[in-house]
Amino acid sequence: MLVFVLFNPIWRIELAAPQYPEGLMILINANGLGGDVEIINGLNHYIGMKTLHNEDFIEFKILPYLISIFALFFILVAVIGKRKLMYALFISFLLFGTIAMIDFWKWEYNYGHNLDPNAAIIVPGMAYQPPLIGYKQLLNFGAYSIPDIGGWLFIVAGVLLLACIIIDHRIKSKEGILNKLKSILPFTLIIFSISGCSIEPEPIKIGKDNCNFCKMTISDNKYGAEILTKKGKAFKYDDSKCLFSEISEGGIEMDKIKDIYFTDFCNGHGLIKSQNSFYLKSDQLKTPMGGDIAAFSSRDSLKFYATQLGGEEVTWTQLMPVK
Repeated sequence: MLVFVLFNPIWRIELAAPQYPEGLMILINANGLGGDVEIINGLNHYIGMKTLHNEDFIEFKILPYLISIFALFFILVAVIGKRKLMYALFISFLLFGTIAMIDFWKWEYNYGHNLDPNAAIIVPGMAYQPPLIGYKQLLNFGAYSIPDIGGWLFIVAGVLLLACIIIDHRIKSKEGILNKLKSILPFTLIIFSISGCSIEPEPIKIGKDNCNFCKMTISDNKYGAEILTKKGKAFKYDDSKCLFSEISEGGIEMDKIKDIYFTDFCNGHGLIKSQNSFYLKSDQLKTPMGGDIAAFSSRDSLKFYATQLGGEEVTWTQLMPVK
């Protein structure tokens, strides 16, 4: 499988936008980039991103050799059949995958944040870092980052190696495994308890989620809002007006609310806490239910759009219907 990784894309970033209905794609191979790199470089020039060139990445020079070394290491472990070698392979393989993902994230961060200040299109507070894995909205482009054939082969190789270690443990000593599980059980419970206490907001699914107040399908990702209760339940809204109406009419009691979130009007439309947001009120916003409020993660972004749309900055205290 690792040999096949050398000849298949490891990762792909897909870009979808109305002006590109067929989509654009960057393929990341062991020895370089593929796909629609030249078209994407042309688009990135307008927003000040560096162009992508294989020679700028030392990873493409060493990655084929590293993957080949691991392929030989797998064969060596299979032939010799030593337990210590198998554990050494697993640890080094896991470490290699972790470092590769960290390096990939740093690569995306640098290209998405280090922008040319003289670019033709500048949106204050906006960054263009693609997601490490999953989906993210970047202006009018939707970016999907997922493993490709080579990446899945790499993952399966690691899973099979882990399965070998688990089977070896069971063969070696079932009693020993039980004793180890007993020893780590308290720590496992503590970890699960801590993770269980972490309550996070749910992403708003445009075109799928319905507003909890007006029951309309949430169709605009610039004006969404969300109430997160202390029990971890998320209530979603298509407009700040619906959220405030829910609170003022007693649909959700204030003492049961943990946090309130709004979607960032720009910068990927991610959820931001109400206390950390800056708000613009303008009748030019044309929000779904007439709330005419947009939230921003930075005041610079708010000022930029205020010059385009007019209106005034309002505070969270002014917006809340109750205290």
